[in-house]
Amino acid sequence: MNETNAGPSDDDNAKAGSTFGGSRIVDAFLRSPLAGIAPWILMSLFSGPGRFEEAVAGAFGLSLLFFLAARSKHHSIKLLEVFDVVFFGVLVIVGLVANDGTLSWLELWAGELSNIALALFAIVSIAIRVPFTLQYAKEQTPQEYWDSPIFIRVNYMITSVWAGAFTFNALAGLYGDAVLHSSDNFWTGWILQLGATIFAISFTEWYPDYAPNKALQAAGEPTDPPLPVTKLFDWVPTFVTAVGVAGLVTDATPASVGIALIVVGIAGTVGMRRVSAQSIAS
Repeated sequence: MNETNAGPSDDDNAKAGSTFGGSRIVDAFLRSPLAGIAPWILMSLFSGPGRFEEAVAGAFGLSLLFFLAARSKHHSIKLLEVFDVVFFGVLVIVGLVANDGTLSWLELWAGELSNIALALFAIVSIAIRVPFTLQYAKEQTPQEYWDSPIFIRVNYMITSVWAGAFTFNALAGLYGDAVLHSSDNFWTGWILQLGATIFAISFTEWYPDYAPNKALQAAGEPTDPPLPVTKLFDWVPTFVTAVGVAGLVTDATPASVGIALIVVGIAGTVGMRRVSAQSIAS
């Protein structure tokens, strides 16, 4: 057989499938609001004394990378993408020209500044009736549903939750910096902010599958049962376990607290699995 006419080998097909699968994952991520929020999470979690320039450069690089990647896939331009690039681009310039006093102030308050800026952006997007998640949702939803009241309400709710999460993160960071005088505090600088962010991510995934079926069910229309509320919190036991382990490894918590958190997290995981199994069986 002429080798030039031979079909692709199994290895070639596997590689093509892997590449295609990876491309689909990247494309799905770029269509998600998480792509626009990721630079803010990076900035919020890694800013601190002596790290302002590195944190803001990383956030700017990530926002620019996602912006260009979305353009290469011909996605529509999102308000959040533009806001990301402009905000972090300005901070990069400020970091280059600022004096030592300004840099010290930014190193202390940059996390809160970023959270407040994004919370205000989300609130303003709601006020002008263009909740920022709506632009992402339209790329994943057939056009005939764009004017549906439930579709619009879902995006108002998700945007509101993100606004609340970033407001909470700003307040947690403010308490750590202004009251505890510790921007790297285990609880206010990391755990509480991570928890609020993960909750917002979970809500973003859960609510679009919950609200439409819930509304149809309330109207007496035939529909699948809405996702149980427990699905919104199924990440909590694992998170509690991870917090306990992190507290022990970093000595950020007493050993008794770390061990207690691990035990509670494991017990919660078992309980959550039982609840899920019961809901599926019913």
